[in-house]
Amino acid sequence: MKRSIGASLAIMMFLQYFTWSAWYVTMGTYMKSNLGSSDVQIGAAFSALAIATMISPFFVGMVADRFFAAQRIMGVLHLVGAALLVLATQVSGNTAFYWVILVYSLMYMPTIALSNNVAFTQMTDPGKQFPWIRVFGTVGWIVAGLLVGNLGIEKSANTFFLAALCSAALGLYSFSLPDTPARGKGVAVSGARALGSDAFVLFRDKPYLVFFIAAVLVCIPLAFYYGFANPFLNEIGMTNSAGKMILGQVSEGLFILAIPFLINRIGVKYMLMIGIIAWIVRYVLFAYGYGDPNSWMLYTGIILHGVCYDFFFVTGYMYSEKKAGEKIKNSAQGLFTFATYGLGMFIGTWFSGFVASYYQQGEGHDWRSIWLVPAAIAFAVLVYFLLFFREKKVPDAVAVEEV
Repeated sequence: MKRSIGASLAIMMFLQYFTWSAWYVTMGTYMKSNLGSSDVQIGAAFSALAIATMISPFFVGMVADRFFAAQRIMGVLHLVGAALLVLATQVSGNTAFYWVILVYSLMYMPTIALSNNVAFTQMTDPGKQFPWIRVFGTVGWIVAGLLVGNLGIEKSANTFFLAALCSAALGLYSFSLPDTPARGKGVAVSGARALGSDAFVLFRDKPYLVFFIAAVLVCIPLAFYYGFANPFLNEIGMTNSAGKMILGQVSEGLFILAIPFLINRIGVKYMLMIGIIAWIVRYVLFAYGYGDPNSWMLYTGIILHGVCYDFFFVTGYMYSEKKAGEKIKNSAQGLFTFATYGLGMFIGTWFSGFVASYYQQGEGHDWRSIWLVPAAIAFAVLVYFLLFFREKKVPDAVAVEEV
């Protein structure tokens, strides 16, 4: 891959995740401050992205991959998305805001797969080259969080304007990216296959089925963090909370480097267990450390994001690919994403909203009780995982019958 192409792909990834980070992390805080939203309404707004995650495989697999060059449709989606982000700042009702965010999410989520497609198509050795390109997405997420925090705009509409500006820039920039023609022209693709139904064969393998169920369930605690960590930190008086939450992405970038080494040393089971235990520890720290906005417990809970996410979800993607083998690995990844960031997060966002609402006390919350709920759920998932997951150190690919 030429250095100039690598640079253009790195810029693409930076803008892709800068856009997401700029509005998403602080959306709950914005809704509380500007729309007077209830916790249930905040949970519903975060569920929009989960709904879009479940729908986007159909769009990418049945439309984008068959009829359009990836970089062009990505450009159009980001330009439309920029307009929708601006529109989100103009509505004053929670119902209207929800629908704007839902439509925006339907524009944004397919661009993740499309940007990956653009990157992989240009690479001569994706296994080595993609991590170095994708890391610029993490950098973009971090820079956006630092800007939002240091500019003091967490509660204002400026977060959406910042995201809209970046989305428009990426929309225009996309048309200059290397050509990535439609991959599936003339190929009939069913809705089930676009979803990843080819990977259903993996459920015949008991260890993978146990893992898959655990992955869906652990997304419920994940949703608590995404939806309510920033409102929580702001409510208890932490200054520049968005900027400090970036410590979680920094740890994510560092811990991901250790995964290839550790997964071969300690095996999949213990990697996944460490990830689940980290969720429990994080929420216990939040539950008992919130009396002091500068408590080491809060900072440790934020930094644990790298272990929480990388050791379970990144390892989970690697485990799915190993189990699937070459023939159905793309379907397996699509199915895993649908089940976790789609179904699991949809359940989690709504449930977290109801829990936060139940423990609301006047203008504040009983945060100890709120955070102990996802801690208990993660503990239950850990017990389930310990009882039923039995896997070799290096899993074998599931045999796929020829159709």
